[in-house]
Amino acid sequence: MNALLAGVAYFASVFAVGFLLGSLRVLILEPALGPLAAVLIETPFILTASWLLCGYWVCRFTVPAETAPRLLMGFSAFGLLLLAEFILGEYGFGRSLSEQLSAYKETPGALGLAGQILFGLFPLFQARIVEK
Repeated sequence: MNALLAGVAYFASVFAVGFLLGSLRVLILEPALGPLAAVLIETPFILTASWLLCGYWVCRFTVPAETAPRLLMGFSAFGLLLLAEFILGEYGFGRSLSEQLSAYKETPGALGLAGQILFGLFPLFQARIVEK
């Protein structure tokens, strides 16, 4: 149960950071530099924030270092992230699910998806030792 709760907290905190960074990317970086450069600039920041927040939530919820709980944390966070992205795309930006999925075929979308996959795997890779 701790792993699932940690996944929800991890998702929520990274989604909040990602929403802020994504807004800056879309409103400031993309018009000036183009979509690919904007994603290349944003990605290290969101991955760094994800890594740090992941470590915090792993410790906060005392998620065991075993593979299954760490994957549960990561997969639940990743699933919630994709769900939130699709809902926001549909209702916030008027993009259909098929339009959103086809964006992954373009380089900026594929890079973003790769970053999201890393986000989902970070709990498994976290090197912190959780102490009780």
